[in-house]
Amino acid sequence: MFHGRRIKMFVVALMVWSTSALASDPMAVPGEFVVKLKDGVKIQQVFQQLGQVKELISKQSKAYLIKRPLVEKASFALQSLNSNPMVEYAEPNYIYSIEKLPNDPDLGKLWGLLNEGQSDGKNKGLPKVDIDAVRAWDIQTGSRKVVVAVIDTGVDYTLPDLKHNIWVNKAELNGKKGVDDDGNGFIDDIHGYDFANNDGDPKDDHGHGSHVSGTIGAEGDDGKGIVGVNWKVRIMGVKFLSASGSGTLANAVKAIDYATQMGVDIMSNSWGGGGYSKALEEAIQRANDAGILFVAAAGNSSSNNDKDPHYPSNYEVDNVLAVAAIDNRGMLAGFSSYGRTTVDVAAPGVRVYSTTPKGYKSWSGTSMATPHVSGVAALLMANEKFNSPKEIIDRIIFSSRPLAGLRNKVLSGGIVNAYYALTNQQAPADPNDPYQWDKEKKVVSTPHPYESNKTYTFTVTREGAKKIAVYFEKFDVEAGYDEVTFKDRSGKVIGVMTGNQDESFSPVAEGDTIVIELKTDNIINKYGFDISQVAFVTK
Repeated sequence: MFHGRRIKMFVVALMVWSTSALASDPMAVPGEFVVKLKDGVKIQQVFQQLGQVKELISKQSKAYLIKRPLVEKASFALQSLNSNPMVEYAEPNYIYSIEKLPNDPDLGKLWGLLNEGQSDGKNKGLPKVDIDAVRAWDIQTGSRKVVVAVIDTGVDYTLPDLKHNIWVNKAELNGKKGVDDDGNGFIDDIHGYDFANNDGDPKDDHGHGSHVSGTIGAEGDDGKGIVGVNWKVRIMGVKFLSASGSGTLANAVKAIDYATQMGVDIMSNSWGGGGYSKALEEAIQRANDAGILFVAAAGNSSSNNDKDPHYPSNYEVDNVLAVAAIDNRGMLAGFSSYGRTTVDVAAPGVRVYSTTPKGYKSWSGTSMATPHVSGVAALLMANEKFNSPKEIIDRIIFSSRPLAGLRNKVLSGGIVNAYYALTNQQAPADPNDPYQWDKEKKVVSTPHPYESNKTYTFTVTREGAKKIAVYFEKFDVEAGYDEVTFKDRSGKVIGVMTGNQDESFSPVAEGDTIVIELKTDNIINKYGFDISQVAFVTK
């Protein structure tokens, strides 16, 4: 969560797993084919020629589900299978989908899942700047076989939106109070464990962990409240952050090791801060060795993690997936840290609406972005098995939807996309990407540093342009307090930027003119900005 004038937030967000469906029309599961053998042919005679035999679909069909390498083109695989003289036929493992939205009444408030241009409570959104959840739900809505550990301030497992999606340790639930019934070394850990208070009750006493959990897996299609990325999932509460939102390295290591011991699939970590720790890195490596994905928030310091590492998101362990935050118009959030090589992907993180013990709240931060990615990973894992966390990370990066505001800011250059991840497709290019447009030199600068309590207004016009944007060679204003507002010729606000946004384009204005307005407060005067180019389209 990101709030408070000068308070550093050490709570951020964690994990992502993945599965997929084949990028074909109609859709099919990637690398999977239904193969029927000719009469009299035994599977033992041909299994080495066909690929991995996953199962006999049914005795009645006499067909087998075959897995082929994902690097192999579907058309080539089908040709190869159908040309085998012992095969009667082979066809893709097609996906059949229903077409419905969940009936949860507050879906319209969840712009990160479905952005139709609605306001987030302050700014009007840009349609389709979301994780594409609705199309993804036609393929997969989640599974309670997938367990996500929310390593945070705990989880309020009594909330109506969460209670049916909470992990349960049945041995402890049905055992004796005060006894370690399952012999795992932790007493009464029915829904997880509280390492901040060293007891078996991870109930949230802050709100942050419950907010994260709602984004990952608020129960869907139940006619009440909100819906998470997953309608069905199992959320394990692993609490090491106290009611104040802070925790220790020792308890962080304990929390990660507990979740690893209990065999979770994903760890969602909405926390960060402190320097490099070998102990923490080794705990994350143990999770990686167990095949667990570790999703981590990139941090809320508006800094470049390539130059100033942020932990745990900067650990170079194969299972770590680092997440930045964007607003509802596709721009990097002013508070969000970033990194062209150290931050993998971005997700909705500004005024995100979710569950807390005291009702529904809209909070901002990379904490709020991370569970969107953890949720997409859980959807993927419900749909397909991966061999390693790195395969999941590669899928999520590959399928992310490019956004101009994220170019050079995150490795993928885009926002996580649930639909393209499930279908194993590369998302199309951003049609409003000024990097692809014609450009001309244009020099505009604020004073360096700018003054307090000032409003600086600049107007840039390119005659004949149908769309226009400006390029900031350098952009550094006080995150969250000094803001640059962009307007078109009519005065309509088209976007806001704050924080450090070097080497990036402004939002796009329709027409030949863009107005840039910097408004400053009474303290902390930073560099300001330098514009070096104008980009435009004339057709």
